[in-house]
Amino acid sequence: MKQELVKRRTLTLDEYEQGVLAADVAILSRAITLIESHHPAHEPLAQELLTRLLPSTGNSIRVGITGVPGVGKSTLIESLGCQLCEAGHRVAILAVDPSSSVTGGSILGDKTRMQNLAHQPNAYIRPSPSSGSLGGVGRKSRETMLLCEAAGYDVILVETVGVGQNEITVRSMVDFFLFVMLAGAGDELQGMKKGVIEIADLLAVNKADGDNVQRAKLASTEYSRVLHILQPATSGWKTRCTTCSALIPESLAALWETIGKFTAATRESGAFAARRKHQSTEWMHAMIGEELRQRFFRDPRVKQLLPEFERQVADQTLPAATAVRRIMESFENS
Repeated sequence: MKQELVKRRTLTLDEYEQGVLAADVAILSRAITLIESHHPAHEPLAQELLTRLLPSTGNSIRVGITGVPGVGKSTLIESLGCQLCEAGHRVAILAVDPSSSVTGGSILGDKTRMQNLAHQPNAYIRPSPSSGSLGGVGRKSRETMLLCEAAGYDVILVETVGVGQNEITVRSMVDFFLFVMLAGAGDELQGMKKGVIEIADLLAVNKADGDNVQRAKLASTEYSRVLHILQPATSGWKTRCTTCSALIPESLAALWETIGKFTAATRESGAFAARRKHQSTEWMHAMIGEELRQRFFRDPRVKQLLPEFERQVADQTLPAATAVRRIMESFENS
């Protein structure tokens, strides 16, 4: 009986729109769930909601934060988020968890890892499963980010799983990209992921506190030397390295100050706006590719032919390129 009473009714498009714009957290969460839904009936409503809210988006600084598991990203984000909330910012954290290979659900549960931040009235934490998407970023993370902006959150922090799949995905949706690292984890230079560093706007050696301060400073110096020979990730901004600690508020303030300097410099040069426009069109192209892929594999003719072509390629009786050409011809003529 109680379950029937608490069963939520379906919201109208107007209710979704008004609720998000009014920063109603419950409706914002339901709107994000609607966006994340794979149900075909939800897609038109979700896209219409996004269309209505677009004029109210874009008024935030979007920060992507990555690093290998165990580097302390969540603790750092929680401390930084609390500090920003206390300074008057409204902070949304999109924490993308690894997905269970069995259920597809989120494993880590970021709200349990960020309890202090979760109690901040100006903070909103949204864990979402990565669903196996490349780069560890949920398929709908961009739309979620837009909804949070429409709800008035002026700082968006996107935490990724940091599994080294393809952080370019993160770079393609944020303004500023932070790569968090540790000192004392072996040869500092050998441990550098050049591909990630080339797209980072700031490297931060974390846990620079207690007995680890000196090691962190030495690691930062080594990283800084390498940065001199790399092309900056953002035009007009020199990528740098610093140290930080979730236990030292001053280091977090310095971290945010650097992000502020980046924002001011890139807005003045036009690089900030240019990146946003490029990301929007790049996102559209990526979605076109995804839609074409889905249509291809849903095609009845492809479903019929694919197993036999796979067998022939696996048995090395047919070149892969030939198999692709033949199945594409069938798809185009179907």
